[in-house]
Amino acid sequence: MNTKKAKELLQKLGTLAALIILCAIFCITMPDKFPKITNIMNILKQASINCLIASGMLCALITAGIDLSVGSNCVLCTCFIGVLVQNGITNPVILVLGGLLVSTCAGIINGLLLTRLDLPHPFVSTMGMKNVLWGLALVITGSKSIGFTNTGIDGLMWVGGGSVGVVRDAAGKVTFPGIPFSFILVIIVFCIFHVFLTKSALGRQIYCCGGNPEAARLSGIPSKNVLTFVYALSGFMAGMAGVVSVGRLASANGNAGQTYDNDAIAACIVGGASFTGGKGTIWGTLIGAMIMAVIRNGLNLMGASNDVQYIVIGAVIILAVTIDVVRNKMEAKARKMAAQ
Repeated sequence: MNTKKAKELLQKLGTLAALIILCAIFCITMPDKFPKITNIMNILKQASINCLIASGMLCALITAGIDLSVGSNCVLCTCFIGVLVQNGITNPVILVLGGLLVSTCAGIINGLLLTRLDLPHPFVSTMGMKNVLWGLALVITGSKSIGFTNTGIDGLMWVGGGSVGVVRDAAGKVTFPGIPFSFILVIIVFCIFHVFLTKSALGRQIYCCGGNPEAARLSGIPSKNVLTFVYALSGFMAGMAGVVSVGRLASANGNAGQTYDNDAIAACIVGGASFTGGKGTIWGTLIGAMIMAVIRNGLNLMGASNDVQYIVIGAVIILAVTIDVVRNKMEAKARKMAAQ
């Protein structure tokens, strides 16, 4: 095992240890609530939306970029599906394809703004697109919530709200709530991402564009096309999260998803990605997303208000970024000493 892989393994083990310690703390402090199987399955269900959004965010961070529009893109997808349902369209295939198409197009626009207009940083284009997409979500819904119950799309709602392997006793009482299908979908998607990022030529090009842009240019990698693809992929994954949220929230609301962007960024950085690019793994991102979900769930069980939750999540993000900065400085110092 080379040094780079050894560092990545230690990084993931450290993050996994943090997740285990966090769960242990909540188990000790709330033994009658947190360890219950129903709560654990609820955590998996809660984490699904962030996991899907974070997978696309990871690719943007690997290229030393960022996508601040993922939250509003997810909300727009859900709202677009809601408007289609309001207009009598209940075919799940049309609803899913329509939502994914809208979100992917938004991602492509993000990529084109960055690569064709040569904007200085994706922070600029994606921040602007964030507000545009949120405004669109509010416009198409008339700033009103659209409910999905009793609309004839139970199959689509099951994707975000259903479970596999539910066990009942002879009296019909649920003895095991089953594994959320949305989290099974996350595992399938993450396996695909793992193969794509580690085994495919395009996946290696994504890492190269972020880790060493000059080497990517000299080796003939079409960096602009790669970046456009990355932001299209980020938009697509935000759309997938939007599809899942149809069943998870059972409604479309243009004002929803205020924390999606921050949670996705935090999941990636906690999981080992870096703002400097060229780093991060999909499984580290999964652990980071689970840490975020466990924190939110534990705070909810403790009865913490939204204000307190914002403070804690904000502190986690600051801590994650600080660790990233310190890690980068230590690596730079090590490379300098090795060069001498």
